[in-house]
Amino acid sequence: MCIYCGSLERHRLLWLYLTKRTNLFDAQPKNVLHVAPEPCFEPIFRRRLGAGYLTADLLDPHVMVKMDITNIQYPDEYFDVILCSHVLEHVPDDRKAIREFWRTLKPTGWAILLVPIMAETTFEDPTIVEPKERLIAFGQEDHVRKYGRDYIDRLREAGFTVSVTTVTDMVPDHEAALRMGLTAESGEIYYCTR
Repeated sequence: MCIYCGSLERHRLLWLYLTKRTNLFDAQPKNVLHVAPEPCFEPIFRRRLGAGYLTADLLDPHVMVKMDITNIQYPDEYFDVILCSHVLEHVPDDRKAIREFWRTLKPTGWAILLVPIMAETTFEDPTIVEPKERLIAFGQEDHVRKYGRDYIDRLREAGFTVSVTTVTDMVPDHEAALRMGLTAESGEIYYCTR
C-alpha cells in the first residue's frame, strides 16, 4: 500500500490502464458509474470527470446513490463507462449483476469489472453462510465465492467481449514494474465491451 495515497497494487495497475489505454480522461462528457469507489480514485475522478460521474454502493453511506447492482435503476444503454473493482465476489447473484452492467452500458461504452482470481475454477457454495466458514472457503468473511480463471466465461455469458491485460502487458520491463509497485499480485484488467 502506498503510504501517500493508500493505493494497492491493483489500484496502480488500474490507474496505469485507465490513463494509457482508455478514453476516460479525454475531456468528452461521459456518464460514468463507479461502484464501491476506491478512496484513492474518487476525488480525482470527481474532479476530472465532472457532472457525469456517479458513485454507487449498497452499503456505503458516502456514495451518491444507494444501488443494488443486481437491479440497477437506470435505463438501458445509459452509461459510457462502468468501473467495478472487487465487488462481485460479495454479490450472491453475480451473473445477474453482470447482466445489469451489460444492459446499462451503451453499445459504444466499456466496463472494467475486476475480481480477485484465486483459483483455476470458480468455487461457490450458497449453503456456506457463516462468516468463519466463508473465511475458510472463500478467503474472506464476506465473500460468497472464490473466482477462478473461468471468470471470463461469466462476462462472456452476459454478452461482453472481453480483453485481459496483465502487468507484463502494460510494463514489459520487470524492473520498471517493480519501481511502480506492480507484480503479478496486481491482478489482471478485464476490459469489457458490448
